[in-house]
Amino acid sequence: MPAITVSSLTKTFVTKRKAAGLSGSLRALMHPEQQTIQALRGISFEMDSGELLGFIGPNGAGKSTTIKILTGILFPSDGDAHVLGFVPWKERRQLAYQIGTVFGQRPQLWYHLPAIDTFYLFGKIYELDDKLIRERIGLLTEAFDIKDLLETPVRKLSLGQRMRCEVAASLLHRPRLLLLDEPSIGLDVVAKQNIRDTIKRMNEIENVGVLLTSHDAGDIEALCKRVIIVNHGQIVYQDKVSTLKRQYLTTKTVSMRYAERVPNDFQIAGAEILKTSEYGVKLQFDSHATRVEDVIAQLGRAGSIVDITISDPPLEQVIRAIYSETELRKSE
Repeated sequence: MPAITVSSLTKTFVTKRKAAGLSGSLRALMHPEQQTIQALRGISFEMDSGELLGFIGPNGAGKSTTIKILTGILFPSDGDAHVLGFVPWKERRQLAYQIGTVFGQRPQLWYHLPAIDTFYLFGKIYELDDKLIRERIGLLTEAFDIKDLLETPVRKLSLGQRMRCEVAASLLHRPRLLLLDEPSIGLDVVAKQNIRDTIKRMNEIENVGVLLTSHDAGDIEALCKRVIIVNHGQIVYQDKVSTLKRQYLTTKTVSMRYAERVPNDFQIAGAEILKTSEYGVKLQFDSHATRVEDVIAQLGRAGSIVDITISDPPLEQVIRAIYSETELRKSE
């Protein structure tokens, strides 16, 4: 049975908007105009047990709304969803024992207390016996390398340290599914990598499924095998991350360094020269139009190669291109 099944899920918010002007007319103040915002427009997808699934999109695309519905915080306007066999908004209490959640901008650790106190409190909330609580804290402390942080008040921890404790706390009751909403927001490169490595390790050790939303393409690339991209409340792409790369990462950039000086009129058929220096060349080509081996062969004939690097554009750039395509189709 899939961990998550979502079918034609919609969510509409109705907000009140004051009339234009400094204060608006008395009638407008008494009867403000209502504005309808359609956050989700009939999305459908499935997630397998133990899967690492990326769920991404620009601000306002519907990511957080989807996560909140799947945790039972919000009711949908229409459609259906099952998480681990439960209907989230109807069976929220039962579901809470099976899932862990981390909202990057909404801490769950008690700010003025050491993290260890929150861990023990969560253990009691989830009705774990004392021995199991101690065992889980020991395992998570080692996995997340937070032994030296547990007795420090949360307010004195760095953001990266706090987020490691946040994710560890969400795994205390050994959930079958982890829903992470922007867990790496604001973190430096090292802290992000620590979080990614540990989440991946816990997935391997305990087969916990992970639904991850993030604006950082590095999170998706490092953790997820499959990705769903949403925009304007609709799914615009869903497939393997490797397929996404294959379809969209067609531009290759090659940096070369030769033993001899590079001539001023240096050219490679089917490629665009971006930059030349005394001994180096940087060029770009479309692998759909020009074969990689043809470019490499020409570069080899041009001189004695000292070093060569072939790179793809960052995944972030690819995702941005997909957003742009969606906007273009919408405007047509």
